[in-house]
Amino acid sequence: MFKIILQNKRPIAPFNEPARDLRIQNKPLWLLQRDVLAPFVSREFELPPGARLPKTREPCLVYRDNLFFDEFYIGEFIAQARKRSYPSRAAFSLKDAAFREHCLPLSISYSPAGDLYLADLWYYPNGPQPDAEPLVIDLLAREIGYYHVPTYMAVEKGDLVYQVPLRSLMAIDTWVHVFLADTVFGLFGRGARFEDRLNRDPLFKLKVLASALYEGRQLLECSAVVKTGRNCVIDPTAIIHGPTSIGDNVTIGAGAVIENCIIGSNVNISQGCQLMLSVVGDGTFLPFRASLFMTTIMDNSMVAQNTCLQMCVVGRNSFIGAGNTFTDFNLLSSPIKARDSYGELKNCNRPVLGGCVGHNCRIGAGFVIYPARMIESDVVLVATNERRVISKDIWFENSDHHWLKLDQRYPRLYPRPGEKVAESW
Repeated sequence: MFKIILQNKRPIAPFNEPARDLRIQNKPLWLLQRDVLAPFVSREFELPPGARLPKTREPCLVYRDNLFFDEFYIGEFIAQARKRSYPSRAAFSLKDAAFREHCLPLSISYSPAGDLYLADLWYYPNGPQPDAEPLVIDLLAREIGYYHVPTYMAVEKGDLVYQVPLRSLMAIDTWVHVFLADTVFGLFGRGARFEDRLNRDPLFKLKVLASALYEGRQLLECSAVVKTGRNCVIDPTAIIHGPTSIGDNVTIGAGAVIENCIIGSNVNISQGCQLMLSVVGDGTFLPFRASLFMTTIMDNSMVAQNTCLQMCVVGRNSFIGAGNTFTDFNLLSSPIKARDSYGELKNCNRPVLGGCVGHNCRIGAGFVIYPARMIESDVVLVATNERRVISKDIWFENSDHHWLKLDQRYPRLYPRPGEKVAESW
């Protein structure tokens, strides 16, 4: 099958990079797409914006490169599309709770068509043709609780839930979608599929039980659910619960607690760190007592001691100093707003949500960051008496390196489209 990739060069704030270059599930999105589609396609072609589809008579899969999807959705979509004799286009119904609650808010990539929403994913049995028919694939969402809000914290009290899909398709239009793709559609989805397989596959359940008995470990700690790479050094007092995957050359210190995470290669997790439902990119360093909850950290970043990140996204090559706190809910009950692709503040449909740090940032110690605030790529923040609480988005123009007397200029590595950068930078 011939794969045609439609380029989407719209930058995602605060990273100032298109979605295809951002890491999802600890892989660049373009590589994740290629890996998922590898069993189905034999060759590919990238199409720049505005270009016409190539003429061919062979079966084609066409998609925009800001789409996150997994093998479970793609397998079902291609199987059902092949049963038809006419072109098909991926579509969603508002009855699908995962799409309605998580994919649609803040997004601009879906086209309304009656009571359906069309995604930029097509299957052509005989080459590109006009007028593809919608094909609705159920994401098989199930409700899973993740947070309890007591009465003294907010008016909207009670259990908060995610609509967790067993199949995933989502357009990455904002950093919030990166968070949802990694956490809700990724880690929560992996856990839900694991539980589903345990319930319907007795042989798999026996395999997990046998592994635990043979290794003398609890079920969630055995090698059937905790996958470890080569040359890893893991202290025996560390607690690791699956489903968790750990890359190569990883060091995990004494007393660390890790639960349902993706840990990349060449990662150092020091003593007393706590990681839950988080994605940690290659080359990341977490000194002692750093805490991540439902957080994504891209490659080669560092989060210093006693810093707590909840429901956050951190870009590559960034440093977050000691004792920083990223808050995740409004003390006075009000909708949390995040910026959409046009930079407008809109309700993100999330009652709790952390913040986002771009690429190549340097954040000093002791900050408090309000929910859903963004810190743009290449920003330096130094805590002062005048600024310790980040209540608004921080852009490059607000960076503290502009007034610091530095021996050399701080580099601007991720400018906005069309932004002129001085050559000395």
